[in-house]
Amino acid sequence: MFAKNPSLRLPAFIVKAIAFPGAKFHETDYLDSRDITGKIADIFAQSLGFVLGNIRHVQGDQGVNASGRPELPRIALEEIIANALIHRDYFIYAPVKVFVFSDRVEIISPGHLPNNLTVENIKRGNSNIRNPQASHATKILHYRASASGIGNSGSGIIRALRAHPDIDLEDDRAGNRFTVTIWRKND
Repeated sequence: MFAKNPSLRLPAFIVKAIAFPGAKFHETDYLDSRDITGKIADIFAQSLGFVLGNIRHVQGDQGVNASGRPELPRIALEEIIANALIHRDYFIYAPVKVFVFSDRVEIISPGHLPNNLTVENIKRGNSNIRNPQASHATKILHYRASASGIGNSGSGIIRALRAHPDIDLEDDRAGNRFTVTIWRKND
């Protein structure tokens, strides 16, 4: 995961990113699709860029020449994407999936919550390090939590929910995956 191209040795170390025109998954009708590979910092940046490039940007009180701000808070997207990459189960041969729909963004990470963790526990800041080597990657990911030195404190979900409360967390133990749904405003 820290090599120049980890997907050569770990083919599942990839993010499958797809943007759909509507609110449903479709195998052939999509707006944008990418297989994102590389070092973890590159995958993080490209995954974040994919989402930001496929959601609306609002002007708000900015001038007409300003690029606008993303409809979803950047800090929430950063936290959820970082968590998906760092806390995924690397023993499962499946990619992280990033889906952008017209009403939501879904980020699906291989593996359910480890040990005794529950959705309610992580909402309160409890954490359990599944991948000790990967947890140090927060220091090389260029986002606010890593820059402040609080990337391993278990507070990422709290920060994401504080920035955008309309987030659902699903620990699918039967399907062996963890899904985060970030709801978009329907304007």
